[in-house]
Amino acid sequence: MQTAAAEAEVIIIAGDTKVVQKGKADGLYINTTGIGVIPPGIVIKGSNAHPGDVVLLSGPIGDHGIAVLEARQELGFESKIESDTAPLNHMIETMLDASHQIHVLRDPTRGGLATSLNEIARQSGVGILLYEENIPVKPAVATACEMLGFDPMYIANEGKLVAIVDPQDADKILDAMHSVRYGKDATLIGEVQAEPKARVLMRTTLGSTRVVDIPTGEILPRIC
Repeated sequence: MQTAAAEAEVIIIAGDTKVVQKGKADGLYINTTGIGVIPPGIVIKGSNAHPGDVVLLSGPIGDHGIAVLEARQELGFESKIESDTAPLNHMIETMLDASHQIHVLRDPTRGGLATSLNEIARQSGVGILLYEENIPVKPAVATACEMLGFDPMYIANEGKLVAIVDPQDADKILDAMHSVRYGKDATLIGEVQAEPKARVLMRTTLGSTRVVDIPTGEILPRIC
């Protein structure tokens, strides 16, 4: 924990204990709260996506959820899949130094990338079109999802972010992300459209278009 705090350049200032029934919640549970400052004149919120904006993703999706599932179920994958847990504060600071035209930031944790983008589309009243061929998934994660019948779009991430930005500044922001360790694989994965409102669509590698909806239930047990 201290190593992670040092990398993020944050200070651990408080702690607490809980008493629970034996066998109900044995072990260590950690809850964190981060306090930060947004520079004046910058508006970042889920309802701030505009038609014409583009969608940036900081790196491959699905690592965390599959890593936790493998560890819990002892699935014995030959390829070791590791969680993508990472501090993103320095990358965000670098992005904001490059441009203030960042309209939305979101960490695609529970429900994965698909759920986060659907929430943004609904909050902003816009449509989002994704390009399947641009969405990075590591081969080991893709193979695990195929074996288990999962879609990596719905698998949890911990060290990734989605940014919706003004298209004129997209290249500058991507360059800023690429300059940081946790954004070296950042890429443009889609665009914001006026229609269909509150929907996420994906242009597949076959050239067709499909709806990317929010799942009706939990694909994996809660892990974050």
